[in-house]
Amino acid sequence: MNIKIERINHMIMEEVSKILMLEVKDDDIKFVTVTGCDTSNDLSYSKIYVTILDKDKKDDTLKALNNASSFIRSELAKRIEIRHVPELKFFYDESVSYGEHIDKIIDKLNEE
Repeated sequence: MNIKIERINHMIMEEVSKILMLEVKDDDIKFVTVTGCDTSNDLSYSKIYVTILDKDKKDDTLKALNNASSFIRSELAKRIEIRHVPELKFFYDESVSYGEHIDKIIDKLNEE
């Protein structure tokens, strides 16, 4: 991955986090943490990885995020200086829950 894409990923992550915290009115989206961003080389798509505080609302929250993606994209266009703001698609970040699962296994092994 080149440095330009990495820089864009970082900017998108930061700004999407701020937009979700401050601009979005939907209560389902309030308790979301942006954990990663993967932008295609041609800047046409960005996969935004998120974790959700309330795991029971995971599907509803992802649906709400993807429905709000055009609003989030337009806000992003106002905040970052790139010619073409990529289309945003939100995904649940499994790595955090996988890490928690591994921690529990390690704790269990240490107890024994």
